[in-house]
Amino acid sequence: MRTYNCVCGNTLFFENTQCLSCGQEVGWCPACARITTLVNQSDGVYRCGNSSCGAALAKCHNYVVEEVCNRCVIVEGDPPALCDCCVYNDTIPDLSLDENRGKWSRLEAAKRRLFYTLNLLGLPHGTAASGFDPPLAFDFKADSIPSNEFWRTMGAEERVYTGHADGKITINIREADPAERESIRIDMNEAHRTLIGHFRHEIGHYYWDLLVKGKRENDSVRIFGNHENPTYAEALDRHYKEGAPADWQQNFISAYATMHPWEDFAETFAAYLELTSVLDTASNVGFVNIPDVLTADLDEMVAANRKVSVAMNEMNRTMGLIDFYPKLLVPPVVEKMRFVHELVRASSSVSGQVA
Repeated sequence: MRTYNCVCGNTLFFENTQCLSCGQEVGWCPACARITTLVNQSDGVYRCGNSSCGAALAKCHNYVVEEVCNRCVIVEGDPPALCDCCVYNDTIPDLSLDENRGKWSRLEAAKRRLFYTLNLLGLPHGTAASGFDPPLAFDFKADSIPSNEFWRTMGAEERVYTGHADGKITINIREADPAERESIRIDMNEAHRTLIGHFRHEIGHYYWDLLVKGKRENDSVRIFGNHENPTYAEALDRHYKEGAPADWQQNFISAYATMHPWEDFAETFAAYLELTSVLDTASNVGFVNIPDVLTADLDEMVAANRKVSVAMNEMNRTMGLIDFYPKLLVPPVVEKMRFVHELVRASSSVSGQVA
């Protein structure tokens, strides 16, 4: 993630809605792809404060009304009500419950970071309304608990499971509660459990459907294993009965990746998005020199990530925090990431090779 500048010269960050130095409103301009000062014109129309852009902008509905967004839309006639991130929402949390607005805001912040990386890499995506197939969409839902009962065991039909199906990514909004998420992380013995991690994993399933299914399945089988045998249901049952193999770190990015080839691909895809995001940020602040993650050599990226991760892990330990980067990028994992890297390059609109 990169930083930006207000017209007053102050540094702006990706989540900002206001410059903390001069007080000017700021937001994401889709025309120049940056957080910029919003110069008020009239009747809800702003001008991008980037001198090389100057696009006419309007705030996203979820910026103006719901205060969970910081993106704008380009004014061309009647601008769309929702920005290029919020337009992907099919279901938002129940806002009659006060605590859900904060959860929704944290979900949207993570989703915007996901889209930043997808757009940085030029990965294709689109909505049903735009005719994209398969369309990408998001449901942010809560478990169903009857209001007249204080406690009871919930049935499977009343639970919301975070997952992906046919382009629809569903996330249980309790993952946006930091205390709940940390409790789950400890129960499941995970090194990290984050909202952005959920988005990166589930979008991996989406891109398997979009870029691998019916196109490069044989290559995927060669690298990740046969996704048809055992079946996903059989693999899931086995994983939760037996757990991951004791030596899983020699071949997999995570214990969950051992469950089934689809999960191995999704976990590897998530790790690749994480790698590119870390290097984009590290390059921006001058830690390493990887100016273009899309065209960079993967081995160079892994080496740069190792340099950053060792330093950041030690910094976190100095502060008494968990490791910044707990993953081991062993050779078999790097080869899986190489497949993802080549897949992304081949499908990227940035490189002029739109899928």
